[in-house]
Amino acid sequence: MANPPASHRYEFEYPDEAGYPDGVGTLTQDQVTLIDQVRDADGKIDMDITVVNDEENQVYTAIVGDTALGGVTYNRAGDRIVLQAAAVYPEFRHQGVATEMIRQVLDDVRAHGKTVTNLCPIVRTFIDKHPEYEDLLDAANPGVKRRAR
Repeated sequence: MANPPASHRYEFEYPDEAGYPDGVGTLTQDQVTLIDQVRDADGKIDMDITVVNDEENQVYTAIVGDTALGGVTYNRAGDRIVLQAAAVYPEFRHQGVATEMIRQVLDDVRAHGKTVTNLCPIVRTFIDKHPEYEDLLDAANPGVKRRAR
């Protein structure tokens, strides 16, 4: 899939349930940073990251040893997982953590036979770059998408 021009790199359209009256949210600088990292990642990572699903708190946490690197928050909606937001602590950015974390989250969703409604532009960017995960998006409630021009 061709990369969209830089001017469109950060434009996403959100479903009504995301709570943006105009359907377009404003990205934080942290989100822009992680979107760039996911788009530019080469797939190589020098850490042995494990992603743990804390079902009680509804967060997937990326860890190395006993150190948390970041996480993906979610809600459950029947057999669907609603991915809310992905974040990586600043000291662990630019190391492929976001890409590996999202990959493991989506692999876990697949392994459990669930679908995803994605409200996170960082996860959307990952799926755009890795279309083999597109089938996990719930057909009726896919979530955020690239803004049409």
